[in-house]
Amino acid sequence: MSFRQIAAATAVAATFGFAASPALAVTEIQWWHAMTGGNNDIVNKLAEEFNASQSDYKVVPTFKGAYPDTMNAGIAAFRAGNAPHIMQVFEVGTATMMSAKGAIKPVYELMKEAGEPFDPKAYLPAITGYYSTSKGDMLSFPFNSSSMVMWINKDELKKAGVAEIPKTWPEVFDAAKKLKAAGHETCGFSNAWASWAHIEQFSAWHNVPIGTKANGLDGFDTVLEFNSPLHVKHLQNLVELQKDKTYDYSGRGSASESRFGSGECAIFMTSSGYYATAKSTAKFDFTSAPMPYYPDVQGAPQNSIIGGASLWVMGGKTANEYKGVAKFFTFLSDTNRQAKLHQESGYLPITTAAYEKTKADGFYDKNPVPQTPLKELTNKPPTENSRGLRFGNMVQMRDVWAEEIEAALAGKKTAKEALDSAVARGNAMLRTFEKTAK
Repeated sequence: MSFRQIAAATAVAATFGFAASPALAVTEIQWWHAMTGGNNDIVNKLAEEFNASQSDYKVVPTFKGAYPDTMNAGIAAFRAGNAPHIMQVFEVGTATMMSAKGAIKPVYELMKEAGEPFDPKAYLPAITGYYSTSKGDMLSFPFNSSSMVMWINKDELKKAGVAEIPKTWPEVFDAAKKLKAAGHETCGFSNAWASWAHIEQFSAWHNVPIGTKANGLDGFDTVLEFNSPLHVKHLQNLVELQKDKTYDYSGRGSASESRFGSGECAIFMTSSGYYATAKSTAKFDFTSAPMPYYPDVQGAPQNSIIGGASLWVMGGKTANEYKGVAKFFTFLSDTNRQAKLHQESGYLPITTAAYEKTKADGFYDKNPVPQTPLKELTNKPPTENSRGLRFGNMVQMRDVWAEEIEAALAGKKTAKEALDSAVARGNAMLRTFEKTAK
């Protein structure tokens, strides 16, 4: 209802001596998000369930495009004075949001002021640490946390004579060659999210740094260093396999995930949050497996890092609006609801209680796929190289890194030249961010 309609309705009520309708007292909470496919349906259902559970607030979810689009729309809206109450921001936008003083309302402050129960220790440590200050204060609310997994078309692997799901990169390369020979001419294997797969997750999984200062978690004055011999070797392997499409590049974002659901790519690395869409689109027997690793790297595999997104509360709202947001977050944290959300979407349960309930109910015995990212995240205790990452200008840097990967795959640069350039350009962007964040 518009402000003009509200005014007209109030005038009519006053004319006839009636009190304004209770419906007019409902406070709308605008929630901008980037969920598509089956996960968009889940978002809408969550809002409907919350709205039906009480009569004071109405959460209105609005799809604003892909993760970068949603974040950019929210920042522009804040500058224009009409930001949403809640904005879903992917994990690599964390440093940018943290530095936007005045633009956000920290979640730990929001929950305390609203009088809602809130214990950061109730959430999975691998998740809360990513969205908290060094003092442990949670700045945003975990929502759709995920990790990268390897999706497997079991039917096609069987047809190609691949007896076991590959565990190492050499095994993936070998399986991809067999798949290509068996008819998958356009794609032996592939992945979405190029830099997330081959720089961010790759580094954590092999316990090598992306940058200094614990990948930026311990300070913005970090220096990138993902041009190591291991990184160069891996990119060079992809370059060689790209020549005949044993590996076939699938872009910087998630739009290419349909290549798995259609059956084109029988081995495909992307988010564990793809589960809901895979269930609804794949017409074959599929599963997920941990990311591959190079067996000659000591200690590999280590542990994966989270992806997905969290919910940031924007600044400049009224106390009543913030109370509604806090109540919605309490609603989302409910153990039964979190367990169900995890089981339906493939995203991680954000609370320890929801994870324990899912295990106790025997869900994973019949549905092992949603447990794959949890096994990755908890494979080993995190190190300075695998706690996560927090780089300023990360959204823009991902494009730069992908651009350099693309140059190598196209034969325009060697793998080393591409990664050296990605590091140099990224460091320049970090120094720019460091100046503006101070």
